[in-house]
Amino acid sequence: MKKESEKKVLVVDDEHAVRVALSDRLESAGFDVELANNGIEGLKKALVEHPDLIILDILMPKMDGIEMLKILREDTWGKDVPVMILTNISDYFQLEEALKIGISEYMVKAEWSLKEVVERVKAVLKI
Repeated sequence: MKKESEKKVLVVDDEHAVRVALSDRLESAGFDVELANNGIEGLKKALVEHPDLIILDILMPKMDGIEMLKILREDTWGKDVPVMILTNISDYFQLEEALKIGISEYMVKAEWSLKEVVERVKAVLKI
């Protein structure tokens, strides 16, 4: 049963292990978690579920994270939702493009622990 205090986080990542690990850690921190394994599925879930925050990978099949972010930002609701990029890419040009579109965080997976990701989620959501 969902508590009123729970914030909803959508995790969009094509790596099953990453989705499960993030989901487990976020749920134990009190978040309601939705999962998607590519940008198309993530976009659909985001526009229907209206999560409080989206954690988004860049390299994914069907639709990458940057393309999903561009389309999301065209939506009335989606233009303001906080998005955290969590990716394996430490590419300046990808970061620059994501910043132009509008993101709250850009994190390289190898540089952050799950605990630190949860702390950044809380900071972005101001909880």
